[in-house]
Amino acid sequence: MRPLRYSINVTLDGCCDHEAGLPPDEESMRYWTAEMKRADALLFGRVTYEMMESAWRQPATGTWPDWMGQWEIPFAEAIDATKKYVVSGTLSGVDWNAELVRGDLKQAVQRLKQEPGEGLFVGGVTLPLALADLGLVDEYVFLVQPVLAGYGPTLLAGLRERIQLALVDRHEFRSGVVALRYRPTREAA
Repeated sequence: MRPLRYSINVTLDGCCDHEAGLPPDEESMRYWTAEMKRADALLFGRVTYEMMESAWRQPATGTWPDWMGQWEIPFAEAIDATKKYVVSGTLSGVDWNAELVRGDLKQAVQRLKQEPGEGLFVGGVTLPLALADLGLVDEYVFLVQPVLAGYGPTLLAGLRERIQLALVDRHEFRSGVVALRYRPTREAA
C-alpha cells in the first residue's frame, strides 16, 4: 500500500495561504523537487489543481516562462510529469495528466492507496482536512515558515478529532524554514 502524504507550507501562526510565507529559494525548491519525485501521483482539490496548473504546467511551446528561474525548472518538470487526481464536484473534465475522482471520497482514496508505488501526495487546505478527518493521511510534512502572517486560512482548521503525531524527520534550511515530517501514532477517527 502506498502512503498518502500531506505536504504544505505553513507560517508560525498556522497560516496556509500560499503567499504568506517566504518566497521560494533554490534550497526550498530542491527540497520540494525531491519530495515531488517521491510521489507516484498527486491528489488535489479543484482550487489547488487550478492554482498549480496555472503556475507549473509546461506551456505548449515547450519553453518555460521567463519569470521562472533555472533553479525552478526541475520542480516544474517533476510536477508537470506526475500523475494527478482531482477531487471536484464542479469540474466536468481535467487534463494535465489528470483524472477526476468522483463518488465516495474515502473509498476512492483507499483505492488509490492500494495501487503499487512510493506514495501519493496531497496539498491544499480543504481536501487534506477531509482526508485527515477520514484517517487517510499517513504522513504530514509541514514546512514551517519563520513568519507571523496574522491572516488567512489556518492549518487543518475544523479538524473533528485531535490526531497525535510522532516526529520522524526534521530539516532546517538556511532561510530559517524548518521541514517537519510526522506520522500519526494512532488511527484518526
